[in-house]
Amino acid sequence: MGPYIINAQAPDEGNMHTLYHFATDYQREHFLQPLLDGTARSCFSMTEPDVAGSDPTLIQTSAVEEGDEWVINGHKWFTSGAEGADFAIVIARTDPDAEIPQARNSAFIVPTNTPGFEIIRDVETMGGRHNHPEIKYTNVRVPKTHLLGERGGGHKLGQVRLGPARLAHCMRWLGQIEMALEMLVDRAQKRFSHGSYLSEKQSIQWMMSDSAMELYASKLMVLHAAYKIEQGLEFKQEVSMAKHHVANTLWRVIDRAMQVHGALGYSTDTPLAGMMQQARWARLADGADEVHQMRIAELLMRAYNEDGSINQAVGGLPL
Repeated sequence: MGPYIINAQAPDEGNMHTLYHFATDYQREHFLQPLLDGTARSCFSMTEPDVAGSDPTLIQTSAVEEGDEWVINGHKWFTSGAEGADFAIVIARTDPDAEIPQARNSAFIVPTNTPGFEIIRDVETMGGRHNHPEIKYTNVRVPKTHLLGERGGGHKLGQVRLGPARLAHCMRWLGQIEMALEMLVDRAQKRFSHGSYLSEKQSIQWMMSDSAMELYASKLMVLHAAYKIEQGLEFKQEVSMAKHHVANTLWRVIDRAMQVHGALGYSTDTPLAGMMQQARWARLADGADEVHQMRIAELLMRAYNEDGSINQAVGGLPL
C-alpha cells in the first residue's frame, strides 16, 4: 500500500510524468491537477491482444479526424488501472502511411465515461486479478483538445513515459528484494538441520552473498539511471539495463528465500509464494527481457562504431 499512501502508484505516477511533459494548460488543469491532488485515478491504454506488445509500431487501434473531434476504434488489453479510472491515455494510429513507423501513432486523453469506452473484463493472471482490463473502443469521440502532445508523437511520448515508469517499478521491486533477503537471513540463522544452522552451511552463505551483491548492483543501477534522467542526459541504455537486472534479481532472490524456507516458503503461510507469483510478470512488463537485451546490444554496437569505445553504452562513467 506504500505507493498509494504517497500517491506514487502505477499507472498514475507514470501518467503524471507524461502529462507534466506533454499536456497543454487545459489538460494540466483538467487532468494532471486532479492526479496530483489524489482526487482522480487514470489508466494507460497501449497494449493490444492481436499484435506484439513489445512493438508499438504495430498498433491497430485507429483515431480518425471528423470535424472538431477524433474518433477512436480499437481493442486493448492490460490497460492497467482502468477499473476506477477517470480517464485513459490511449495510444492510437493516426498516420498509418507515415514514412517513419514510429510517427504513426498519437496519444489521446479519453474520459472513461465517454460513450463507446467499454471494459470487457479484468484479465486474470497467475497472480490473480490486478486491474489490467481488456477494453473495446467503439466510435469513441473526443475533442481535438484531447490530443496529448503532437500528432504522430505517440511513440516518443511512450518512451518518455516508460523511462521513469520502469525505474518506478524497479524501486518497488528493490523493496521486495530486501524483504526476501531479510527473510532468508532470518530463517537461515534460526533453522537447525544436519548438525548446524543453515546459516553455517556454505551453500546457504553463497545464496546470501549472491543476493547481497545483486541487490547492491541493482540499487546503484537505479540511482545512476535516475540521475541521468534528472540531469537531462541520454538514459535509454541505463534504464534498460536496470529494468532487466532488477527484474531478474527479484526473481532469483525470492526463489532463494523460498528454497531456504523449504516447504514453509512454498506454502502461503509466508508472503514468499505471493511475491513469486507477482515477480514473474516483472520480466515481461514494460518490455520483455529479450527486447531490452536486444536494445542494449544495439546501443553497445552503436557506441563502439561511433567512437571506438563502449564506454557510453556502459554508463559513460569516468572509470
